[in-house]
Amino acid sequence: MKKLDRYILYSFLVTFLFFVLMMSVIICVIDYTQKIDDFVRYKAPTGELFIYFLVTAPSFITLLFPLFVFLATIYYTSRLAYRTEIIAILATGTSFVRFLRPFIIGGVLLCAANLITNHYLIPKANTIMNTFLRKYFFDKKVSADGVHLKISDSTYIYMGTFNFEGSNGNNFTVETIKGVSLVDKLIAERVSYDKEKKEWVMTNVVHLKNDSIAEHLDKFPELRKKYNFTPEDLNIDRNIKIELTSPELSAFIAREKSRGAENVSDFEIELYKRSAQPFAAFILVIIGVCIASRKVRGGSGLHLAIGIAISALYILTMQLTATFTVNSGLHPVIAVWIPNFIFMILGAYLYRRQAT
Repeated sequence: MKKLDRYILYSFLVTFLFFVLMMSVIICVIDYTQKIDDFVRYKAPTGELFIYFLVTAPSFITLLFPLFVFLATIYYTSRLAYRTEIIAILATGTSFVRFLRPFIIGGVLLCAANLITNHYLIPKANTIMNTFLRKYFFDKKVSADGVHLKISDSTYIYMGTFNFEGSNGNNFTVETIKGVSLVDKLIAERVSYDKEKKEWVMTNVVHLKNDSIAEHLDKFPELRKKYNFTPEDLNIDRNIKIELTSPELSAFIAREKSRGAENVSDFEIELYKRSAQPFAAFILVIIGVCIASRKVRGGSGLHLAIGIAISALYILTMQLTATFTVNSGLHPVIAVWIPNFIFMILGAYLYRRQAT
């Protein structure tokens, strides 16, 4: 790396860190003002509050990481253009492609760091954040109604109502279906979970078996059996998707699909977005340099306005594709990468225009 590369790379990374620190303070202040009544009502300890805000800022920053990188790129490049430094650099015979090199290096470093934090570190911070919110802010879920769950390739369960505090429920049904035939059905009036023995205790049980020749009906006042699910499997918190590392999230999605669970698309979007987001930040670095490298009337203000508009368009595109996934069956991988492909085309156009 030449002296020019080190100068631009260092200044670019410092500008990005400035944006991050500034937004961290703003995020913490806004979050605190919104939740202060609940913190006071539940008497949240100062130490827990400090840890909560320590992990909240990185979580929100990671969520909008490409936009922060984009705005930092535009702001710094615009300042170089305003001070005519870019004109001086290009006047020495340096090509625009060569001028772009330190920005590419910086973008790669930031995106690599974001890739690691997205998959492994931020989920740990989100776990701490959500644990605190469940304790002092969110209402605890105490029951579930009309629970359906697939626990094996041929076994399905249904529960009319389940109480999580007492680990008990009613109208419990277990059905085993092979092909199109119902071969085993167990109906219990009441059911509870024995945590020590990890067994389900059923009362007033009716057991129906069909061996294709005859049906057999048995009744039991009480029956204990082990099944491949626990009360925690009946209380899936949708926020858990941001608390699991990528290997854990992949395993969770595979397990839910094997159980026949529906509406796992938002979990898949979260998983694929963790890889697509850093790539988006890299594309936006290229776009930002191409937009802000020319000195124009209005200076940094105009460049930042354009950057904010493009950022809003990126967020809108991401939300639209995610909506199509949930409502129209669009594959999650396609949904999270469509905005990247759109902005990659825009970046290629701006780069070619600037380099020629």
